[in-house]
Amino acid sequence: MFSRHVLMLVAALVAVSACGGGRQAEQPPQAATSASASPARAGAASGQAAALSITDPWVKTTKKGMTAAFGTLVNPTDSDITIVAGSTPLSSRVELHEVVDSGGKMIMRPKEGGIVVPARGTHELRPGGDHIMLMDVTKEVKPGVEVPFTLTVKGGSPLEFTAVGKDFAGGREDYQPGMKH
Repeated sequence: MFSRHVLMLVAALVAVSACGGGRQAEQPPQAATSASASPARAGAASGQAAALSITDPWVKTTKKGMTAAFGTLVNPTDSDITIVAGSTPLSSRVELHEVVDSGGKMIMRPKEGGIVVPARGTHELRPGGDHIMLMDVTKEVKPGVEVPFTLTVKGGSPLEFTAVGKDFAGGREDYQPGMKH
């Protein structure tokens, strides 16, 4: 009889401990860093923009000139969210860009109207596609360096995150002065 009461007490303690662990999962994750794949979230805000996040943010290494930042924007809300601008201390000139086919040739250009992250969806920022373009980069971006970014959300609070420097030679992306965009 005594052992049955002990077993019931132990089972109750295990159940309570397991329930307590779920509370930590409800807290919003911290800003993504080079060592973390957890999403960075928009700062405290009212409305849906507060839920916008980015996973695996990174910036292409460069010695000078231009570079670009990438990652996956995540929108768990029931409404589209539009990114209209970006900034970083690494560059005084940041633009939202896309790569499109123009007469059989792929060109880079500013993305009119911003980047729309669909309701309950994602939007990938990737080489050869939509990306955050940094022009007039003020210092070298080496592998592993952490670069802070702020994205301006139409009608909402900004999304702040940190992207990590990463070597990337794919996609035939140049991001240097003289490239057509």
